[in-house]
This record gives sequence, structure tokens and C-alpha cells, in this order.
Amino acid sequence: MQRRIFTEDHEAFRKTIRDFIAKEVTPVYHDWEKQGHPPREFYNRLGDLGVLGIEAPEEFGGGGVSDFTYSLVIAEETSAAGVTFGSYSVHSNLILPYLMEYGTQEQKERWIPGFCSGDIMFAIAMTEPGTGSDLANIATTAKLSEDGSHYVLDGAKTFITGGALADRILVVARTTPFDPENRRAGLSILVVDTKSEGFAVGRKIEKIGLKASDTAELSFDSVKVPVEDLLGEEGAGFKYLSHNLAQERLTIAIGASATAAAAVQHAIAYTKERDVFGKPVAAFQNTKFVLAECSAEVEAIRAIVDRALELHNEGELTVPDAARAKLFATETAGKVIDKCLQLHGGYGYVLEYPIARLYADTRVTRIYGGTSEVMKTIIAKDLGL
Repeated sequence: MQRRIFTEDHEAFRKTIRDFIAKEVTPVYHDWEKQGHPPREFYNRLGDLGVLGIEAPEEFGGGGVSDFTYSLVIAEETSAAGVTFGSYSVHSNLILPYLMEYGTQEQKERWIPGFCSGDIMFAIAMTEPGTGSDLANIATTAKLSEDGSHYVLDGAKTFITGGALADRILVVARTTPFDPENRRAGLSILVVDTKSEGFAVGRKIEKIGLKASDTAELSFDSVKVPVEDLLGEEGAGFKYLSHNLAQERLTIAIGASATAAAAVQHAIAYTKERDVFGKPVAAFQNTKFVLAECSAEVEAIRAIVDRALELHNEGELTVPDAARAKLFATETAGKVIDKCLQLHGGYGYVLEYPIARLYADTRVTRIYGGTSEVMKTIIAKDLGL
């Protein structure tokens, strides 16, 4: 179906990203997967390209573009090539809204230029070994020093994307004692310098997919964090996290839409080239029917994701509607990619083929950013149930 969300500027950007991937990512991507992340300087290359800070204000070295459609273009081009940009999406799509919405002018002047150039890579640390999706149960603590100059941070985080290479990490910690009557109270966000004494990167978590994106366990042992690095108001952390959930979940839905569409294209190309019983796999009725189903499902995903993107650009995307987009896009993408892998036969299980990486990479979209079950709970609540 014809899509109306892309302009000539988007398509020119698409060509730039496509050429960049072909030249600087695809030839070395296997090395990135073995290493567990891109080389650190790759993020500076994304900064030079204008990718990292495309939505940051020009006064801080950003692109000054208020249009999340560019993120969709990047997702579509990386998925088509069967690659990722490491932890780029967390850095650019998840972190920037926090810094711009809640950072002081002084903090923005300190952090945003490096954010855009790739000199300061960011991650966000919410999940803990015992919390999962229950963020109100966070146990990491940050106690204000007697002289009021700094917080003392203690605790541990897990499943932190980009945590191994990050220069600054937004750490969600409890700055007042846990209140069982109001579990969401007392959470704050500290922007921690990873060079701080007492901070440590623990185990690098081995995953079944997203192998070129580092995921790590982090620990904080009496880490001193200057009060100047508190993001926003003390105790308002849970409200801040909720404010950015719509964009976070839209980002995941966008990725699912892109991977599903890419899977269909990979399956079409493969089945046209692969001969079985003397004719191309694409010539069999079953293949045609499966791909027809997948094509219709991709169009349905695109319809809901494109509409959610439009609403987001207009500032009208609600948390429940973002949950609907994430739930439908990720669940349907999983089904589409599974069927496309099946059409590859045994080669679909071989990492040499992009479909195998898409299959493994997409599975986590139904888990992170809030599980499908959490999305259903949010939608049900919106229905008054």
C-alpha cells in the first residue's frame, strides 16, 4: 500500500544511511557480533553523519529536526541489511527526551554536544535482578551526603543495553526509603559518570540475538554522584519514566515493523533463487500463499505503526495507544518472521542468512520496553477493565 509519511528529505536520508551501511557496517558486522558491540569510534562516525543528535537542538550541535520519522528510516535500512547500529537506538531514541525535558540548561550545555558527536555515549539503567518490569520495586539507593554536595549510590542493575561502553548512565535509584503504601514514590534519576570510583561493569550478558549490541550487568559501590548530576527533581523519577514510555514503545514497534518487512523481502528473494524438485521454491502454491499472508500482515503492522508515528510527531500519542502499537507490531512481526524463516528451509537457521539474525533479534521485542503481558494490562485498563 502507498505510504504517505515519507518526504523527499526522508528518502535522501535513506540513501545516505543505505550507502553508509554498505560501506561501513555490512563488511565488518560479523566482527562486531563476535566482539559483542561495534568499536567505540563507530559512534563518533554516527555523530559525524548527524544520526545521533538529529532531534537535538542546533545550539547544542544537533540537527534541530522534530520528526521521529527519521528513526523509522534507520530501522528500515538496518533491518533490510540484517544489521544493527549497536546501542544507537537507546542512546538517541530513549535518552534524549529525558535530557531535553528534565535537564537544566547547564546540564544540556555539558552533555548534549557530546551526545550528538558520540563523544559521550549514554545508557539508562532501570532493571534490577529482582524487579523485571516492576520498576516501583527498585532497590538501588542513593543517599544524600550530610553536606548536601553529592549522593552515595549503592546497588546493581542488569540487562543494561550499551552499559559496557557508556560514558554516562541514567540510573534510577531510590532517594527516600521504600514506602509499601506508595511504591512509586522516592525514585530519582542520577546521570552517573562511568569513570566514578565504585562503578563497575560486571558480566557481559550473552544473548540469543542482538549480538552486536552490548548488554551488561552494572554495580554501584558507594559511588559519589554530584547533586549537579541529578536529573530533574528528586523523587520524581517514576513520573519521568512514565512520560517517556510512549516514545520508547513506539521505537520498539518501529523496529518490529521494519524487521517484518525486511523478512518478507529476504524470503521473496531466496525463494525465487532456490530450486527444489526442478523449480523455484517461489513457484509452489504454498510459498505464494504464505508470502501473501505475510505481505498482508506487514501492511497491517505498517498501518498501525505509521499512524502511531504521525500521532507522536503531533504530540498526541498516548501510552495506551503506544502499547497497542507495540503489542500488535511485535507479536505479528514474530509470526511473519517465523514463516519467512520456514521458507528458507535449513538455511533459515544459518546465521549467514539475514533471516536468521532477524528471527533472533526480533524475539526480545515482546519482552523489553514492557512485556506483551504488560501491554495487554495497559490496554485493558484503558478499556475500563
